[in-house]
Amino acid sequence: MSGYRRQLPSMTSLVVFEAAARHGSFTRAAGELGITQAAVSRQVQALEETLHLQLFRRLHRSIELTAGGHSLSKAMSEALGLVARTVRDITDRSKPAELVISASVAFSHFWLLPNISDFRRSNPDVKLTIVTQDSTANLLREDIDIAIRYGNGNWPDGKAIRLFSDDIFPVCSPGYIEEHGAPDCVADLTRHNLIASGSPDPNWTGWDQWMGAFGYSSDLCNITLSCNFYTDAIYAALRGEGVVLGWRRLVSDLLKHKQLIRVAAESVQTRHAYFVVLKPAPSRKPAVESFLAWIRSGTGESAAAPRGCKI
Repeated sequence: MSGYRRQLPSMTSLVVFEAAARHGSFTRAAGELGITQAAVSRQVQALEETLHLQLFRRLHRSIELTAGGHSLSKAMSEALGLVARTVRDITDRSKPAELVISASVAFSHFWLLPNISDFRRSNPDVKLTIVTQDSTANLLREDIDIAIRYGNGNWPDGKAIRLFSDDIFPVCSPGYIEEHGAPDCVADLTRHNLIASGSPDPNWTGWDQWMGAFGYSSDLCNITLSCNFYTDAIYAALRGEGVVLGWRRLVSDLLKHKQLIRVAAESVQTRHAYFVVLKPAPSRKPAVESFLAWIRSGTGESAAAPRGCKI
């Protein structure tokens, strides 16, 4: 069998063609490749002459792939993508494993960072980068390996694996109770200083939804402080500014160490849950499986589900 070299045209012209087809422009392809627009045009023309096939229709101010050009463009994109992934995979084996993890400000601050040392002890060779952001990162377009999200699990950019749901109840500092006393019931919360936190996430539960779950209007609430971030609202509660809604999974350490105290038996269970979202399988790094096994082992649903309303 003859080698590929005899069956293929110039690899340079093929690479230049792929860039021009992907951009739909000789000029933008030239910018990516660091050559002139005229050089791109010459390489494409040489390829067309070699193949005896027109690959682009030259229009007045644009270019357009022909049917043959479409077929070759698809094949080149797949082939170069495969080569690029293979090169990355074999070179990554000689480098320290690295994971880029995206999480919300609240989840990163109150759950991920307090627990991440457990993962690092069992995976000392994995280098971690944690990207903290409340906006939703797109795994198909951004250099992020794992996203931890709260919602219904339906995201188009990766595979969602459920971690846990949550329940929400009022908490405050011991100092606040000493000064103001503890609420007797849900209705009694209306006389207390309440701390609210906003979120761009429509699934977020605030005082409106929480009080409404028990038949009370939030109009009766005495919200004395509002924060853009949940982390700020929790810190305000720690300083004795009032009562805040505690998401059990996020404030468990603060409750354990008596920095915050639960002040009502009533709770609201979330319908949505926290999920780990992974890049599509061909793009995953080997260390992803180690992180997934670790976080699932540490965040399983408790054997006894908490009692309370569900919203």
